[in-house]
Amino acid sequence: MPQDELSLIFRCPPELVSVLPRPIPAIQGLPGWFKEMPATFFDPVSSAEDQTVKRCPPFIDAMTAGFLIPLPCDISVENGMLSWDLDLPVSSANIHLRSPMSFHHESQVSGTPFHQPGRMPVKFHNFWTIEAPEGFSVLFTHPVNRSDLPFTTLTGIVDCDRYIDNRIHFPAHWHDASFKGVLPKGTPIVQCIPVKRESWTAKVESLTDDGAARIRDLALALTSETGVYRRDFRASKR
Repeated sequence: MPQDELSLIFRCPPELVSVLPRPIPAIQGLPGWFKEMPATFFDPVSSAEDQTVKRCPPFIDAMTAGFLIPLPCDISVENGMLSWDLDLPVSSANIHLRSPMSFHHESQVSGTPFHQPGRMPVKFHNFWTIEAPEGFSVLFTHPVNRSDLPFTTLTGIVDCDRYIDNRIHFPAHWHDASFKGVLPKGTPIVQCIPVKRESWTAKVESLTDDGAARIRDLALALTSETGVYRRDFRASKR
């Protein structure tokens, strides 16, 4: 498949096409706090203007990589209890999948940082099958840099060029026990980032004199002008 035709294919039963919010490119799901934050600030230590993460290409490229799968309905949280109102039509593909989430027994994460006695991990239900191009897997992870969300989606990799005829659900740790209110429909629950399967090795080498000189020169350029990485090194992502 040509590079410009690479696609993740999300499929759902026809009865749900007009009901579910669709997966979106992650660039379309940037949170309000990112859009509203200033691009620069005054640094009292250096007595000069400096840039915030809004001007940091690696930070932005991570947040806008791949696609986001949104929550299909509002989730209400009151006194630690989660509830929702989701009335999905029945079809041959989703007869046993009618709710936006369920729960795991706490023992399934015993011994991990996600374990809390007496609290069950949640599992966000995904109503979409996902097909990747041949040779690609998909990294499913918590929406990048979104620690403002009351949950943390666990990270996993699925070979979605082969595993295409079943839905992949997303376990999560509800870390904010004090959260009260509504998690709105459309909230991103997972970020899907295609990953090409390749074999890698790690090599360790000493810097040459020329290599050390290039580091010094680039460090000087980065501190003396803005936009060096964005202008000279950043690759186009889309």
